[in-house]
Amino acid sequence: MSAPLSGVRVLDLSRFIAGPLCGQILGDMGAEVIKVERPSGEDARKHAPFYEGQSIYTMVFNRNKYGATLDTRSPEALGLLAQLAAKCDIVIENYRPGTMAEMGLSYEQLKEINPAVILVSISGFGQTGPLAKRALFDAVAQAASGLMSLTGLPDGEPTLTGTYIADYVAGYHGAMGAMLAYIHRLKTGEGQHVDVSSLDAIFASLGTRPSAYAMLGERTTRNGSRDLLTGPANVFPATDGYVYIHAGTDPLFPRLCRAMGRDDLAEDTRYESVPGRMQHVNELEQAVAEWTSRLSCSEISEALTEAGIPFGKVSEVSEVVDSPQIEARQMMLEVEHPTLGVLRLPGIPIKLSGSPGSVRKAPPMVGEDNQYVFGELLGLDTPTIERLHREGAI
Repeated sequence: MSAPLSGVRVLDLSRFIAGPLCGQILGDMGAEVIKVERPSGEDARKHAPFYEGQSIYTMVFNRNKYGATLDTRSPEALGLLAQLAAKCDIVIENYRPGTMAEMGLSYEQLKEINPAVILVSISGFGQTGPLAKRALFDAVAQAASGLMSLTGLPDGEPTLTGTYIADYVAGYHGAMGAMLAYIHRLKTGEGQHVDVSSLDAIFASLGTRPSAYAMLGERTTRNGSRDLLTGPANVFPATDGYVYIHAGTDPLFPRLCRAMGRDDLAEDTRYESVPGRMQHVNELEQAVAEWTSRLSCSEISEALTEAGIPFGKVSEVSEVVDSPQIEARQMMLEVEHPTLGVLRLPGIPIKLSGSPGSVRKAPPMVGEDNQYVFGELLGLDTPTIERLHREGAI
C-alpha cells in the first residue's frame, strides 16, 4: 500500500527536537526527507544517552531521512542548498527568525526558485511580535507560556514536565501545518509560509485557563496530580506503588464506592454531585487512599477493571517499554541500522487503516547519503563531490 506522502520530498534543515520531529512524522508517512546538517554533525549528536557511541537523542527524531552535510558558511554550499530547495515540496527550519534570510533562503527568496514551495518555520516565539528574535529552549517555553506555573505541588516550586513537551507539541503543529499547506497547494498550486511558535503551541494547550482568566478573572494555581474539575481524581498509594484513579463524574463515583465497599459514601447527599464532591474532595481522597493503601497495584487494578473505573498504575518507563499494550500497538520497533545493528525506537502513533506509515530507513549517520543527495539528486560528478569534501563545503 502506498503511504499517504509517497512522492513528496522534504528538505529538513532543523536540529534538536521540534523541527526534526516534524520531518520525521512526514517521513514516517512516506515522504522522502533529506536532513542537512553541518559536516561535523548537528549539536544534538553530542547529547546523551549514547548507543555504540551514537546519540540516542538524535536517533529517535531522525529515522526515515537521508543524511547530507553542508557548511552554510561556504557560498558554494549555499548554492547547493538552494538547488536542493528547488527540488523539494516542503522545507523545514527551526532557526531564529531572520537566519534563513541571511542565508538567502527566506520564504520570498525560496519562492523565486520554487514558486510552490512550502516553508515550515518552527521557532521559539514565532516570526512576529516583540520577542521574535529571542532564543528559546523547551524549558523556556514551559516557563513563559504559563505551563510551569501550573505544574507541581500547591505548596512547592513550579516544575518542568517530565519530557520536552513544548518541543513535541510544536513539532506536531509543524507537521499538521505542513499538511494543511500541502492540501491547499493541491487545490490551488500555491505554496505558503507556515509559522509555528513553541510558545503559541503550549499556550494553546493550557485548556480553559487562559479563557477563564480573560473572561472571569480566575487565576489557576498548581494542583499537583489532582484533577481540576472533578473528584475524586488523583494519585493514590498502594502497598507496592501508586495508582491514578479518576472517578469524579456522577456515573463513576458510585461505582468506585461499591468497589471500595463504601456504599455509605455514594448515599451521602454531600457527594451526589460534582460541586459537592469538589467541596469535600480532601475527605473523599482520604477515604480512597485508606482503601488503596491496603492493596497492591494488581489488586486495585482487578477491582477497578471490574467496576469500569478509569485508572492507571503509575508505571516506570522500563515497565511500559515491554508491556503487552505497547507491543500490541507496535509502539517499540526494531530498526536495522547498517553499522550499529538493531535499534529499538518508539513506533508510529498515527495508525492509518488504508495507507499506514512505516519505518523504511534507520536514522542516518553524519553525511551518510551525500552521494545520493549530491550525485543523484543534484547531478554532481564524483570528482566535484570529492573536491567539495576536501574543501569542507560538504
